[in-house]
Amino acid sequence: MTERAFQDDYPDDLAWCYGCGRLNPHGHQIRSFWDGEETVCTFTPKPYHVAIPGYVYGGLIASLVDCHSTGTAAAAACRAAGRPLAAQPPLRFLTAALHVDYLRPTPLGVPLELRGRVREMKGRKVVVECEVRAGELLCARGEVVAVQVPDELRPSESAGG
Repeated sequence: MTERAFQDDYPDDLAWCYGCGRLNPHGHQIRSFWDGEETVCTFTPKPYHVAIPGYVYGGLIASLVDCHSTGTAAAAACRAAGRPLAAQPPLRFLTAALHVDYLRPTPLGVPLELRGRVREMKGRKVVVECEVRAGELLCARGEVVAVQVPDELRPSESAGG
């Protein structure tokens, strides 16, 4: 049996994000999982995710950090509350701030591993630190301040249709 990713438990009305929405056929459809106290996501950039020949476009790196970190925030909030990620009402998070330090060019054509860690959790805010590696090569570090989606911003059940 395949382990369920955090994104597998997002309700349909919240599963359209370009980076992490499983229902967006044009998006990255990243999948994030717990690995002890960290979260992990593996993503292999496509040849068209190029910045300069042989290297990944930095905007893709930011997008991956963003969505893996908001998924980490949702999973951590549910874990702290002692509830499953699929519980209703859903605990989902949006990015309030995103910071990425590009440490070295990220090679194209190899799987990237993202590792997230919760640095702070307070009320409706979760701060997540994230690293991006290509093999053993640390390519980028990011930080996301994620805030819980207020009910009034939730789309209707007919979103995406």
